[in-house]
Amino acid sequence: MHILMTGGTGFIGAALAESLVAAGHSVTVLTRQDRVAGDGVRFLRSLDEITDDSVIDGVVNLAGASLAGRRWTTAYKREILESRLDTTRALLQLMERLDRKPEVLVSASAVGYYGHHGDEALGEDGASTPGFSSDLCHRWEALALHAEPLGVRVCLARLGVVLGRGGGALEQMARPFRFGIANWLGDGRQWLSWVHRRDVIAALSMLLERVDLSGPFNVTAPEPVTSRGFCDAMKRRKKTVVTAPVPAALMRLMVGEMADELLLNGQRVVPVRLQSAGFEFEYPDLDGALKDII
Repeated sequence: MHILMTGGTGFIGAALAESLVAAGHSVTVLTRQDRVAGDGVRFLRSLDEITDDSVIDGVVNLAGASLAGRRWTTAYKREILESRLDTTRALLQLMERLDRKPEVLVSASAVGYYGHHGDEALGEDGASTPGFSSDLCHRWEALALHAEPLGVRVCLARLGVVLGRGGGALEQMARPFRFGIANWLGDGRQWLSWVHRRDVIAALSMLLERVDLSGPFNVTAPEPVTSRGFCDAMKRRKKTVVTAPVPAALMRLMVGEMADELLLNGQRVVPVRLQSAGFEFEYPDLDGALKDII
């Protein structure tokens, strides 16, 4: 397959591109960076470089400004939203003009789609509650589904917190533990729906290849944990000398609205449709994932 990717130089995308090439696929990555082609990956700066007669079998859309990149000012929230919607619109315009449409679009979303539900376990049919993250994901998914009338199979990958070596959320989450400080955020009862990066790569690859799969998929490990549960798992891997939870009020002071949206509340999300499709997680539990990463 020839796969076109956005976000292909990021924490997830770079690993996915490497995996796809190793599996025998060719990959084209849209990026704003100057990159030299190699190892089965071609880079381009604009979708205008793709001619109408190009053959693209699948598209993976991972692009978007980081939700945790900086404080959520009005301007940054607009950047978060527009970076996702603008890229998705550009991909739709490309698909419309291609002589042969791609077979599949795998478009990223996030478990923030569901909003906050306390301890309720959420499959793909779970309800959503209002909030910036939920609205963002709803709009992003709705736009991606515009590819379906073109004859493109659409899979929506609702990603949890992706853990892996060399970057991602764990780099920040593990920092206090490196200094011997065990902590959790707020009351520690909020859920963390996490997933190992290697399982993300395997799940996205399956969604690309399985013609019988479409619609939303929770790309999260089957055993989410609370913030306190994450702390306990980290303590089993790192020696700590003190436990110092971070008060909710301090988090709100430090990062504002992002604290309640991403850090002090969470979702207990489970991968119902992935497992029903036969997907087997290499790292279903946090202890095993942290053992591999750390």
